[in-house]
Amino acid sequence: MSDQATITGKGAAIRFENLDTDQIIPKQFLRGIDKAGLAQGVLYDHRFDAAGQPRPDFVLNRPEYAGTRILVGGANFGCGSSREHAVWGLQQFGVQAVIAPSFGEIFYSNAMNNRLLLVMLPREVIEQLMNDVDADSDNVITIDVAAMRVRTPAGEYPFELSARHRRMFLEGLDMIGLSLKQRGEIEQFAERYWSAFPWTRDVARRTRDRVA
Repeated sequence: MSDQATITGKGAAIRFENLDTDQIIPKQFLRGIDKAGLAQGVLYDHRFDAAGQPRPDFVLNRPEYAGTRILVGGANFGCGSSREHAVWGLQQFGVQAVIAPSFGEIFYSNAMNNRLLLVMLPREVIEQLMNDVDADSDNVITIDVAAMRVRTPAGEYPFELSARHRRMFLEGLDMIGLSLKQRGEIEQFAERYWSAFPWTRDVARRTRDRVA
């Protein structure tokens, strides 16, 4: 379950370093013109064999990990090409958060802008979390964004978020929504600028009207 401040759910260990976005959502699932139907492609080559049959030993195919909400991954999770579909696919699959030692930079920005929460913890803590969720599929993880703590039956671990990303998550905003929180200041700045440089106001509209 989740609210504006916390995510609580079953965790699963994805024990790959440098898991790139091409593996998270392979190219053959990018043919649509919208976000629909991406869940089936998530980690496809890890979940299915060459004949398209499920790999029974892969963690997300095991029945005891059905409904996993939190992935515990290796370093540089989400590296590679900048495909936002990787974020959308994970969310459609039911994943609400990923905990890892580090993330690909563009993937991090895409994820946080879409409310897929990414949490960085030290390698030794990640290894412990992986061992815990491997040992007990009912091991529930809670991520408290307000307190910036990860809580498990085995312990509690602090993490850091930028003030901007923490606010975005807690208030349910993307980057545009966060910018619009300052709409008044933006409009005041624009008026001051246009007062100083009036020839720049509505230049595109005025040029279009003149050409027309």
